[in-house]
Amino acid sequence: MKLFLQFLCIGLFSVSVLAQDRKVFFSEAVSIHVPKYKKKAQKAYREHNTKYAEFLFDSIVKNHLSGTYIDNFDINCIGKNKKCINDFKKPIYLTTYASWCVPGKGEIPALNELAKKYKDEIDFIVLFWDKKKNVKEVISDYKRFIDIVYVDELENKDAYIIRTMKHSLGFPTTFYIGSDKKIIHIDRTAKLPYTDPFENSYNLNFNNLSSGVSEILAHEEELLASTPFALN
Repeated sequence: MKLFLQFLCIGLFSVSVLAQDRKVFFSEAVSIHVPKYKKKAQKAYREHNTKYAEFLFDSIVKNHLSGTYIDNFDINCIGKNKKCINDFKKPIYLTTYASWCVPGKGEIPALNELAKKYKDEIDFIVLFWDKKKNVKEVISDYKRFIDIVYVDELENKDAYIIRTMKHSLGFPTTFYIGSDKKIIHIDRTAKLPYTDPFENSYNLNFNNLSSGVSEILAHEEELLASTPFALN
């Protein structure tokens, strides 16, 4: 009996460890937690309570979405042979957009600058939820260090994942993703009124982008340190 109880305890412990180690994908977490969040957020915006809406966004990211894993889904990468998210092997700085969104004055220049500086360490991706024709009309300001990808929701075979990514948190939204495809953090793109000076917009976006890059690099250092044969 004692031996049986020992085996039982070991088995239960193993199941517990496996459950803890199981990857939770972004689409799973969204399906569970986002409907309630969206209902509250929409109410907050209707009541012009922007601060509470931002608090709700930060809460769902911190408590339920950070630490999940980005789903692999089909993409079209303009000018490069990348067919899905898992084709990117480096950590990823992913901003989701739409062709009809108007970027802040300093947003694209700041992204270009950071992408040029960290191109060897991070894949910078701007994902447009749109058709190729519409995307090609609005990408001329992005430099070659940035991968431009587009996803047409109506034509993509990963329709469920696409709907989840596109409609859960709105856009523009930025995902900081490790090389292990873990979502480190999710952020809103920094915005200022378009009438603000270029310098203000550039500095705001550059600082916000730099913070995201730092989070990605810190995650990669932790990954390296945790590998069995990491060099000290």
